[in-house]
Amino acid sequence: MPATTTYLAYDLGASSGRSVIGLFDGNRITLQETHRFPNSGVAVGENLYWDILSLFDHMCQGLRKTVSEHGPDLMGIGVDTWGVDYGLLDAADELLGNPRCYRDPRTQGLMDVAFETVPREEIFEQTGIQFMELNTLYQLLSMARQQAPQLQMAKTFLTMPDLFNFWFTGQKVCEFSNATTTQFFNPRQQTWALDLLHRLNIPTDMLPEIVPPGTVLGPLRTSLAE
Repeated sequence: MPATTTYLAYDLGASSGRSVIGLFDGNRITLQETHRFPNSGVAVGENLYWDILSLFDHMCQGLRKTVSEHGPDLMGIGVDTWGVDYGLLDAADELLGNPRCYRDPRTQGLMDVAFETVPREEIFEQTGIQFMELNTLYQLLSMARQQAPQLQMAKTFLTMPDLFNFWFTGQKVCEFSNATTTQFFNPRQQTWALDLLHRLNIPTDMLPEIVPPGTVLGPLRTSLAE
């Protein structure tokens, strides 16, 4: 192991993103920002999307800058983003459209619609998190009520950091802390709240395995490593 180990972290928020290198000499960590880039929703008609491919391109730029400045011996890469939003993949692992931004108006009034089928108290009993219209549960409920073709075609659901992790590694899993932001994770059973989703006619066969924070997913895709 080299005297100083090198790690790369991606920190993506709702208005900006950055890549940060962490150098650990055995006693202390030194942090250095290597790339910063803007992030904002893109309005198309009445809908608001994330420019997800641009974000990933910036993350790759951050990776290239890190390797250029600090060498190729990265010990690990980690991704942190905002919660609740997600991407859907088809059977060929292709992204089904640009992910919607949580500020998109499609979830307005849908909490009350959900309560008509599953009482508010029961949703809280199963999930234990704050009620907000932007939660993933109501985003998927909107798609289900509209019989959205993307939802019908979806084979894999991935939260935002998990989508980036998939593009980096090819591994499709959902990290625990992001799963809890969906409002369909059951903390007692430590798995997806499948009964809740079934009652709201939201498909569940697209949900991946939930893994603990810090789980090593595997090496970078060969194309990225090269």
